[in-house]
Amino acid sequence: MAASISVALCTRNGARFLAAQVESICAQDLLPAQIVVSDDGSSDDSIEVVRQTVERLGLAGRIELDVFHNPTPLGVTRNFEQAVKACRHELIALCDQDDVWHAGRLKRMAASFEADPELLLLHTDARLVDAELRPIGPTLFEALEVEPWEIQAIHEGRAFQVLLRRNLATGATTMFRRRLLEAALPFSAEWVHDEWLASIAAAIGRVDLLPEPTIDYRQHGNNQIGARPPTLAEKVRKALDSRGDKHLQRWRRAVALLDRLIGLGDRVEPGIVEAQRAKVAHQRFRADLPASRWRRLGAVIREARAGGYDRFGRGKQAVAQDLLERG
Repeated sequence: MAASISVALCTRNGARFLAAQVESICAQDLLPAQIVVSDDGSSDDSIEVVRQTVERLGLAGRIELDVFHNPTPLGVTRNFEQAVKACRHELIALCDQDDVWHAGRLKRMAASFEADPELLLLHTDARLVDAELRPIGPTLFEALEVEPWEIQAIHEGRAFQVLLRRNLATGATTMFRRRLLEAALPFSAEWVHDEWLASIAAAIGRVDLLPEPTIDYRQHGNNQIGARPPTLAEKVRKALDSRGDKHLQRWRRAVALLDRLIGLGDRVEPGIVEAQRAKVAHQRFRADLPASRWRRLGAVIREARAGGYDRFGRGKQAVAQDLLERG
């Protein structure tokens, strides 16, 4: 028998798209047992749209509906934290307000958890669409330039090694076991909720992905977090951009994760902790690079030869960034 599912749906002025999203949730052949709506200070009728849609579809008695309204917005990560803490069932599916789920999504994902008791978190590809649900070309994984070896490594149980380089798990596509929250709560203030959940899950259990799209992921200009493939011009502009404090922020994120992993004690293998400790050192190195491009050159070359950029970043792309960014 498939595990029962809670949906953590976060909203903020999303009335325009919410009916379509809730309809796609309620059309699943494996219905969720609970929908938690956590509304972050909406000034429109987002909450009422959710209620009315569930009632119109005749599911008010079959799906538990729990609603929170934050008069003062919490922000994306804290809002999702509030939502997942209220989820009572074994599996939790994260849900954005403006997407549309594909038919059979929950059944397909729940079957993966049933087949693998060690699986803690599962995420998938997504079809990128515009506001009217018209495909805009690439899928989410294509926009992220996910490489075949990354997918294979995750399938083989090496998700933490992949996540040391960059996050590939998008919350709108993610489902996880509720017991993950024992280790993941409270969410780090330095992290976005989906990246944090994926990293903690990969450190204490198994993370996997489905390479096929399971949602239509709207890109409409008002997304709080979206995805689209960068153009060549944007890549060049990013490489030549000011360093600012982004490397310091990445170091703080790495330290926050290391602190949590250490705090989890023997739930985390020593090799995972040491890998994250090395990530902290690499991010500190990048944060401390001098403003002068010429003065960075020798240190960057040495770190590249030592494998730091390949292990903890996107290889040559990260090297180019550190050599070209303005101080």
